[in-house]
Amino acid sequence: MTLRKTTLLAALLGSAAMSAHAADLRIALQSDPDVLDPDQSRTFVGRIVYTALCDKLVDITPELEIVPQLATEWSWNEDGTQLTMKLREGAMFHDGTPIDAEAVAANIDRSQNLEESRRKSEVASITGTEVLGPNEIRIDLGQPDATLLAQFADRAGMMVSPTAAEEAGADFGLNPVCSGPFKFDERVAQDRIVLSKFDDYWNAEEINFDTVTYLPIPDTTVRLANLQSGDVDIIDRLAATDLEQAESDPSIKVESAVSLGYQGITFNLDNGERGDNPWGNDKRLRQALEAAIDRDALNQVVFNGAFAGGNQSFPPNSPWYDKDHESPARDVEKARALLAEAGYEDGIDLEVQVPNSPVPMQVMQVIQSMAAEAGINITLTSKEFATMLADQSAGDYTASQVGWSGRVDPDGNIHQFMTTDGGINDSKFSNEEVDRLLDEARVVTDTDKRKESYDAARDILVEELPIIYLYHQTWIWGLADEIEGFTPYPDGMIRLEGVTKSE
Repeated sequence: MTLRKTTLLAALLGSAAMSAHAADLRIALQSDPDVLDPDQSRTFVGRIVYTALCDKLVDITPELEIVPQLATEWSWNEDGTQLTMKLREGAMFHDGTPIDAEAVAANIDRSQNLEESRRKSEVASITGTEVLGPNEIRIDLGQPDATLLAQFADRAGMMVSPTAAEEAGADFGLNPVCSGPFKFDERVAQDRIVLSKFDDYWNAEEINFDTVTYLPIPDTTVRLANLQSGDVDIIDRLAATDLEQAESDPSIKVESAVSLGYQGITFNLDNGERGDNPWGNDKRLRQALEAAIDRDALNQVVFNGAFAGGNQSFPPNSPWYDKDHESPARDVEKARALLAEAGYEDGIDLEVQVPNSPVPMQVMQVIQSMAAEAGINITLTSKEFATMLADQSAGDYTASQVGWSGRVDPDGNIHQFMTTDGGINDSKFSNEEVDRLLDEARVVTDTDKRKESYDAARDILVEELPIIYLYHQTWIWGLADEIEGFTPYPDGMIRLEGVTKSE
């Protein structure tokens, strides 16, 4: 009997040791990411996965300073038209090929020339590259670009294996080969994405999990319940309405950071056949809807006042915010007058597509009620998020409740959405003066002059309203009490270096 007990104990201890060694971190996401190709993707949750899967040339600190990642140092020439970068020696892709200057040049070429690439406008200033040595590259620009380093701190700077990318082409996202601390294992749509630790990662000693599993759980209540039951370790975007409950639970830690982004309603102005609709053709209708919205009430009803109302791509606490165009107060009479002026004194219908998760639906239900008082009859079409974005890109929508997670440089919140050839301009809004102003803001380095350009563009956009901005959220994460070393970032990413889980 003693021998059997000893054997059983040994087996249990061995099993526990094996379990501890094979530690899996489980992260619940608000939705399922779209394609896992940095050049093609556009979802926020996809970027969360990329923080573990795909290293970038540079990264940011919580204070939004740009710091080395795959590039260890960089310098500009006098007129800002050449950027020279030195790369981390010994770093490699998950397929064992080196991350060298040739690989960086190939990645830039792919971002610019892959037919499906959404990064084209982000790297449009680059006119060529010159390999100066195995770990040194010069990037030539047609004109100064104040945004480029910030672009390299995001998807445009994520390095993928040129070998794997060339072999896979547009299908690279089915089996992505990148350079981050974890490599791709498997994906089951709407169920899970599994990554495993890359032992040859340059900073592997800071990685404390053998696998990380991402689980799409759209319902905020279900996400929190999974955290409370121990089925997940971290949840993305704890709902503001659940904050009090989470903070009172001793098994949960709460972390937060003010976001860089926004949420809004994007209209189809000229994207395919469905762009030929009253809402896309007449800005007075869009102005009427904005006049019907009470942003402060929306924030209180849906978010218990935890977020900030907003009417621009930059939050009110941003130095780039245009104080000459602060959020307008609700004015139902103005909304009705605008509808009548446009020929819809008896009211008008509007279909808005919404992600299939509770918070966006609650947001639009509140707006639906507000709009009805002005004679705007909104119907809501709920869609899985990646499907909604695909329909939005294809022009198969009239209006879409969608947001943006925000970028370190102001250009990242506006240029690709509002310029004629912008990579995420799903409205197909086009205005020559806005193009000129936003392009100008990219090439000057003087902050005051850049702000003048953004403010002048806002003078136009506040009238045209291809996007009605609604609010700026605060990122709120829920963590199991055993999780240590997590650092909240304003970009909303979940970085895993130094994160541990105690037994």
